[in-house]
Amino acid sequence: MRVTVFGLGYVGLSNSILLAQKHQVTAVDVVEEKVKLVNQRQSPIVDSDISHYLKNVPLDLHATTDWRKASAATDLVIIATPTNYDPDTKYFDTSLVKVVIDNVRSVNKEVQIIIKSTIPVGYVESLKEEGYRNIVFVPEFLREGKALYDNLYPSRIIVGENSEKGRRIAELFATCAVKENVPILLTSPTEAEAIKLFANTYLALRVAYFNELDTYACIKGLNAKSLIQGVGLDPRIGTHYCNPSFGYGGYCLPKDTKQLLADYEGVPSVLIEAIVKSNAVRKSFISDLVKQKNPKTVGIYRLIMKADSDNFRSAAVFDIIDQIQASGIKVVVYEPTLHTVNFNGLNVVGDFEEFAQTCDLILANRMTEEISKYNFKVLTRDAFGYE
Repeated sequence: MRVTVFGLGYVGLSNSILLAQKHQVTAVDVVEEKVKLVNQRQSPIVDSDISHYLKNVPLDLHATTDWRKASAATDLVIIATPTNYDPDTKYFDTSLVKVVIDNVRSVNKEVQIIIKSTIPVGYVESLKEEGYRNIVFVPEFLREGKALYDNLYPSRIIVGENSEKGRRIAELFATCAVKENVPILLTSPTEAEAIKLFANTYLALRVAYFNELDTYACIKGLNAKSLIQGVGLDPRIGTHYCNPSFGYGGYCLPKDTKQLLADYEGVPSVLIEAIVKSNAVRKSFISDLVKQKNPKTVGIYRLIMKADSDNFRSAAVFDIIDQIQASGIKVVVYEPTLHTVNFNGLNVVGDFEEFAQTCDLILANRMTEEISKYNFKVLTRDAFGYE
């Protein structure tokens, strides 16, 4: 099968590699540097499995900026373009998805289109009302830094098309996975859209819960690690996804929780709104901890959301930085993925030792061996550390 994938972010690239094991895949992106790197079998994003597969595994994969040619000669189109949340409209910005659909339809009217981008609940049905056909939503459940792994070993495959066509689409992804007997669920388009938002909002809920547990422990003088371990021994709760942080951030959780909250208008609820508010409260709490120490210069150790990632888009630490700076405290940043001395007005120090000596307090979302020798000046709520 000939497959065209729009978008070379972690969703689009990981799906391209997954399918290119058995199918002819053309990946389309407007960023020429990404296209060049993929064609040179180098990954434009940090993901060890993606890098390994590009370098070592035979793949029928080609990248291009020529969307017209790629759309005209294909049997299937997958859209994995960004859909950022617009706080003014309280709605995902689906303009890029719509542009791709219209462009593809202009040269290949009846081709099957799969949307992998996260979209608002009811979006596919709204397209059907406008006369669009052959559009199916297949939500992704991928972790940044582990995107290809999560495609090769998926927890489940959900397709927003409860028909034989939906079954064939599910099998397309399942047959390219390493994991066998992957659970498959076929639903209506709107149910699939809602599942995506509810899944990510539950993850945000879990982050918010353990962050509030940690806030309680901090104020009451208790050991947060002991509390978390004790709570997690209940098998219904478990010991996963429970390490306190500065708040949930990244590309998915902030926007997905806000979109779901907007969709709750007219629906009796308090929990979804509380999750969004809890994240803001947590960031303010961390900022207050910093201010209580009266530092002159605060060093931000890493902007990235998690280990083995290069993404710090919408990281919680940015709101904390804003609150710290509003108090007149100087902020410097150590982020080795940045090759600049200034990032959005922040002073970036490229040498770690120089960074550590420059500041009298280091704020670290996650502990590493690198900063362990500076424990005496590190402020973190990481209960489990790097060990």
